[in-house]
Amino acid sequence: MCSYVLKRLVVSLPVLFLISVGAFVLVHLTPGDPADMYISPDMTLAQIELTRSALGLDKPWLIQYFEWIKNFISGNFGFSFSSRQPVAEIIAQRLSPTLLLMSVSLLVAYLSAIPLGIVSALNKNSWIDRSIIGWTFFNVSFPPFFLGLALIYLLGIQLAIFPTGGMTVLGQEDDLLGRLMHLVLPVVVMASQFSANMIRYVRASVLDVLDQNYIRTAVSKGLSEPYILGSHIFRNSLIPMVTVIVTDLPKIIGGAVITEQIFQWPGIGSLTVAAINSRDYPILMAIVILSAVAVLLANLLVDVLYAVIDPRIRYGK
Repeated sequence: MCSYVLKRLVVSLPVLFLISVGAFVLVHLTPGDPADMYISPDMTLAQIELTRSALGLDKPWLIQYFEWIKNFISGNFGFSFSSRQPVAEIIAQRLSPTLLLMSVSLLVAYLSAIPLGIVSALNKNSWIDRSIIGWTFFNVSFPPFFLGLALIYLLGIQLAIFPTGGMTVLGQEDDLLGRLMHLVLPVVVMASQFSANMIRYVRASVLDVLDQNYIRTAVSKGLSEPYILGSHIFRNSLIPMVTVIVTDLPKIIGGAVITEQIFQWPGIGSLTVAAINSRDYPILMAIVILSAVAVLLANLLVDVLYAVIDPRIRYGK
């Protein structure tokens, strides 16, 4: 297993390199010039060129990329074009709110989706099953931005139960209760999207296991339903569940662009939108690489968990 993990990590390096090349090219192909935010109408041509030179935009793309990759290897993500702050500091400031929002959203989603998916499968074609499936299709087809705006209008403005955005109230000391109140609406929006997909995967996986011969054998032996559910049905349904859960983990890093924009949540998602609007190349590159690393590690974790869950799966042999 260790040799397999090492091989996967080595193979991930050229993949990460290709991702960085593609991201660098795409970022620089976007219309607009980052230097425009520093240029005023009364500036001379020499001043404009000096501004571009200060930002490193006067060099050919190839030179810019190799300078970026050299700094990246040494742990230097560069400086933001818009704020002139170190990109690593900006990412660190925005990462904490995103980790909080996404981890709570995923936790709520899976704690509700897994039991509902199992109940739906065990009551196939009943009114319970149809109700759960109907609710999942409603969530999948309901746009998150519309749900977010509806919750803000109903629960934030009309009823004034929850805050309409942000993480804290300006002028007030940040406390646990206030943070939880600000979390409720964005978590509801995010969890509804994650749980809808998870319920369908759990239901399909459990139904597939229920059709297996070893389940019929366990029933014929007179084993109790809780034992069959825990030792046979749930465990053998874990692989599809693990696939969905672990592939969702990179979203904890990448954040939710739409939800963070709607609720003015100061995370990676809203930072990405701001960086795109300002053509802040160093921040965009850092976010892309961070997300790519998270995806590669999540895929590796999926393979490792497969071998842990299913003894029949062995790597490196």
